[in-house]
Formats: sequence, C-alpha cells, structure tokens
Amino acid sequence: MSHTIIIRSPRIEEAFAVRRLAYLDSRRPLRGEVLVAFVDDEPLAAISLADGAVVADPFRRTADVVELLRLRAQLNDGGTSSLRRAGGLRPRLAA
Repeated sequence: MSHTIIIRSPRIEEAFAVRRLAYLDSRRPLRGEVLVAFVDDEPLAAISLADGAVVADPFRRTADVVELLRLRAQLNDGGTSSLRRAGGLRPRLAA
C-alpha cells in the first residue's frame, strides 16, 4: 500500500495540529518557520527551520518521514546545510 507524503508549511488553520504533535511527543511547541510532513493528509511530523527541532507522532512509525523533513529543511536553508558541505548534493558538471 502506498502513501502520499506532502511536506509544506502549515496553513493557519493547521497550527493546532502542529502544536498537538509537540504535546504528543512531550516537547515544547516549535518556534519560527516550520515544515510539516503530511502522510495521507494527516500531519505526522514537523521541523523548525530556525533550530532543527523535530516533533512527531510517537504512536506512529515516523523515522523515514522525519528523515525526509530533515533533508527538505537542509535544501531550504540557502545552500549552507551540512549535507551540501559534505558533498551530498554536488551539482553535476557539464561535460
């Protein structure tokens, strides 16, 4: 069975769902700009772009989704991510 995963900024009406993830995960609510991973339209995990803090539903398997969020956050940081510095996203050179 395949699932649809969407990573995006939450809409205003979804702010409660992001706070709920933090409370479920026994963490403080995320601060600053946030990305949320929705799996089949349900918020499953979120990451703060300000400090990299992550919250996730502790009652679901979220490791893969959290990894996708971290990769997406690194792409969003303007090219200064550790992944880019480590050479993980090297641009292809023209022949």
